[in-house]
This record gives sequence, C-alpha cells and structure tokens, in this order.
Amino acid sequence: MLAASPDTRPKGRSVVKDLTARLLNIKRGELPLALLSALFFFCVLCGYFCLRPVREALGVSRGMDDLRWLFVGSSIASLVAVLAFGGIVNRFDRRRFIPLAYLFVIVCLVVFASLLIADAARGGGLIGTETGTDFALAVGYTYFIWLSVINLFVNSVFWAFMVDLYDLDQGKRMFAFIGVGGTLGAIAGSTITEAVAGMTDSVYLPAGLMLGSAALFGCAIVAMLVLDRMATASEHSRLGKRDGRAPVEAVPASQTHGRFWDGVTAVASSPYLLGVGLFIMLLTISNTLLYFTQANVVLERADTFSQRLASFAQLNMLTQTMALLTQLVITTHLIKRFGVGWTLSLLPLILVAGFAVLAVWPIFAVFAMFQALFRAAEYATTRPARETLFSVIPVAQKYRAKPLIDVFIYRFGDVAGAGIDRALAALGVGLAGVAVAAVPLAAAWAALALALGRAQQRLDRSAAVAR
Repeated sequence: MLAASPDTRPKGRSVVKDLTARLLNIKRGELPLALLSALFFFCVLCGYFCLRPVREALGVSRGMDDLRWLFVGSSIASLVAVLAFGGIVNRFDRRRFIPLAYLFVIVCLVVFASLLIADAARGGGLIGTETGTDFALAVGYTYFIWLSVINLFVNSVFWAFMVDLYDLDQGKRMFAFIGVGGTLGAIAGSTITEAVAGMTDSVYLPAGLMLGSAALFGCAIVAMLVLDRMATASEHSRLGKRDGRAPVEAVPASQTHGRFWDGVTAVASSPYLLGVGLFIMLLTISNTLLYFTQANVVLERADTFSQRLASFAQLNMLTQTMALLTQLVITTHLIKRFGVGWTLSLLPLILVAGFAVLAVWPIFAVFAMFQALFRAAEYATTRPARETLFSVIPVAQKYRAKPLIDVFIYRFGDVAGAGIDRALAALGVGLAGVAVAAVPLAAAWAALALALGRAQQRLDRSAAVAR
C-alpha cells in the first residue's frame, strides 16, 4: 500500500500532461518550449500594438495624400534597412543579433519619445492641431516610416528564430499555439492604448505609449535569451539532443552571412522562393487596399488625435479578439488537417467576400467586422502557414532570402497597393469597383497558395530522402 502511493502521483501528472498536450496538439516535452515561445511573442506584439495606433493616427493627421507618400517613403527605407540588416548578420550570430535588434528598437523609441516630450515642453502640440509644430510633424512622419520597417523586422526575426528552433512537423502543430501568445499580446496592447486614449488627450500621450512599449521589448529580450538557453538543452528542438546523438548546433554565423544581393540571388535562383515572394506581394497589396479603406473610415468619424488613436486601437482589438477565437477553435488543427496550401488560400476568398458585402453596406460596423475577419485569418491561419514555407529551406538560404521577402518585397507590395488605390480614387471608383478589381487578384493569389503547398511537400520529401 505504501509503495503504491509514489507511483500514483506521477501517473496522475502524466495523464494531465497527456491531456494538455493532446488538447493543444503539442507533444509531451514540447510544452515548456511552446509556452516560453508564446510568452516571447506576447511581449513583442503587446509592445508593437501599443505603437501601431500611434503610427496610424499620426499618419492620417494631414490627410490621405500624405499617407500615400508615407507608404512610398516606407518602401525606400525598407531597402536601406535590408542592406543594414545584412551587415548586422555578417557580424553577429543568431544569439547576438536577435537581442541586439530588439535593443535597437528600444533605443529608437526612447529617442522618439524624448524628442516629442522636448517639443511639448516648448509649447508644441500634436500633429494635425493648430499648435502642432513642423518639428513634431517631422518626428511623427519619421516615426511612421521607422515603425513600418521595424514591424517587419521584429516579426521576421521572431519567426526566423521559431523556424530555427522547430522542424516542419513541429511548426505545423506548434506555430498556431505560439501565435495565440502573440494574439493575446496584441489584444493587451490594443486595450491599453484604447483605455489610455480614452482618459486623456494630452500632448504627451504618444511619448508615453512609446516608453511603455520600450519596456515590453525589454521583456521580450529576456524571454528570448531564456528560450534560447532552454532549447539548446532540450531534445525537443533543433538545437537540442535528438535520439541520443550530439546536440544539433545552430548554424554558424559565417554560414548565415548575407548582403542584399545575396538575398536577391537566393530568391531569383529559386522558383519556390519566387513564389513565396509573389504570395507576400499579393498579400500586401490586399492589406494596403484595406488599410486605406480603414483610414478613410476613421477620418470620417473621428476629429481629434485621441479619438483617431482610440478608433484604430478599437479596430485592432476587435481584429485580435477574433483572431484569438479563430486560433483556439480552428487554426490549431487547420494546417495539420488540410495542409499549408488550402490554409493559405483562405485569405483570398475572404477578401472578395468582404469587399462585396462592404460595397452593399459601406458602414463602420460592416467594415469593422470585415477587417476583423480578414486580419484574424491573416494572423491566425495565413501567418503560421506561410512561416512553415521556410521550414524546408536551408538555414543559410533562409537568413539571406527572408529579410528581402519579408521587408523589401512586402513594402514594394505596399507601394503597389497605394498606387492602385490612388488610381481607383482618381477614376472615382467606389467600393463596388474595388470589389470587382479584387476578384482576379484573389483568384491568382489562391492558385499560387495551392501551388506553394504542393511545392513545400515535394521539398520536404526530398529533404527526408537526403537525410
């Protein structure tokens, strides 16, 4: 009797672990890594979604024409950033350049906040108001372009780290759960921003949100370093032990060195990576059309900076809440059951349906639901699915090509989307015309998604045979 007791408790804990792993579609032993990865992503997106409504509100303060030029500026800055990123990779290995990337974000946020605080102390007001200064305008527009570039690097670096830690099978099962952590962070950041904007219209509001986000990115650095150490010692990651063999070391920095033209060469020489790049471009064109529609809707219903800030935060919160529900109910098993190709093709279908409904009922509530559904599908299904596309690419090639695809090609799609929006506006095309224009775009996009899913399976089988 006395000997049975010690065996009972471990069995009970084992049952709980098995049930938890089955519910989350995560194997035993992977849960600690998955939880810490989710916490890492929580800190990153909580910090970013405190900053994003500030960017949107600053960007629309002087009207839609300025906003379109800001998109062009973001594309040019993205090219410069890709070149700089290659230089950083040349000097540091993964364990160094990822924390340094987030530290760079923190330093920039402190600088932006300090400049805005100094301007406010001299009597300057918010951008778009009568007391707003040219200095504050320059800082705000620089911040808009900076965050547009940094956002892509922040996410690209995070997901590159995840792909480095987990293999393709783990990615299909775990990326959706890790994405839930990021979604919770996005909801928290949006909620904080909306609440603060509702309490004050102070000229110090943007600077305060920037400093709060800097603290959150500091927490992200701590989470990343702990995760890296845990993964290196775990047999459930690419960096740990497998089947009793020696630990699989991270690829040396010398093998991941990449300049801009290395990324161009890597993408141009691979039909698979060209397809991934084209998929990203179609995604961003769609996102940009939706973004300008959002800006017009908010400008029509909000007069002050704090009202615009709260409106953008409210839309973000609604989007991320729907994304969370999608992740919990659908995404965890969607990629595993239907495959990457069919999962990626979901977003083009939502695009056409959403614009069609919006063309009939062009009101804020309908737009809010459409955007929430579209963004939820992007964050909860498309983003985890498209990140698994890189799981079948050699690490050295991935680190050269991914910044080019995730930053420059992404922002080139923004410019293309802004050009399309400007052309449609010049022609006097309304939402009905946009919906019609979206049909061939979405059809090509969906076909490409299915083709990429099949190509990924072929590459994975080839890699398995080679091993």
